[in-house]
Amino acid sequence: MKRPALALLVGPLLACGGVAANPAPPPRDLDVFAAASLTASFTALGRSFEKSHPQVRVRLSFAGSSTLAQQILQGAAADVFASADTANMQKLAGAGAVETPAVFARNRLEIVVQKGNPKHVTGLRDLAQPGLLVVLAGPGVPAGDYAGQALQKAGVKLTPRSQEQDVKTVVSKVLLGEADAGIVYVTDVGAAGAGVEGVPIPERENVTASYPIAVLKQGPDAVDGRAFQRFVLSAEGAEVLAAFGFLGP
Repeated sequence: MKRPALALLVGPLLACGGVAANPAPPPRDLDVFAAASLTASFTALGRSFEKSHPQVRVRLSFAGSSTLAQQILQGAAADVFASADTANMQKLAGAGAVETPAVFARNRLEIVVQKGNPKHVTGLRDLAQPGLLVVLAGPGVPAGDYAGQALQKAGVKLTPRSQEQDVKTVVSKVLLGEADAGIVYVTDVGAAGAGVEGVPIPERENVTASYPIAVLKQGPDAVDGRAFQRFVLSAEGAEVLAAFGFLGP
């Protein structure tokens, strides 16, 4: 008598899902290549996108825009590319590697110095002082090219102590005391926290950086890539970017 009763109980348990018959599929990976200056903002954007798209996992890779563009041209697998300049995006567009790019944000330059500004840097001209250790992003890196334009506007010639592969390394060297100053984006100074300070560059000497985003034509997941691009370009995306100091497009 007991065995039939047990069998009667097992049947309803299985029918009610006591044993998972169809587990949820794992999330799809969306690979986003983004400029180093977007590290904090795109990390936040990625998390927000995942909340509204729980079936997608955003995997972010950050480096200098020129480095990322070259990696893509060499066949690196990615779905979306966000650049700190239009020049590197145009390289990919010219090669037929991306769908139509769209500018989603703008940025401005600022001099980054150690906390307390011990060298009393007040502007671009002070960077040419003898003995002042200045680091810049290298040629081809958007921040390095923009810095060169700003220095030219100010009529300043200097030889940097080093030229780095991305803007985050410039900030890091100043933060660690390996350099006295560098030229980065306003957003990078803010993201570095209390360890550094920013010295404003006046409008007449400054440069505006435009940030485009595009979906890669040969990316593994163009559908989710387009959804991510739309999210970055949306009002919600603009609000996140503004919180990190970016200007609207």
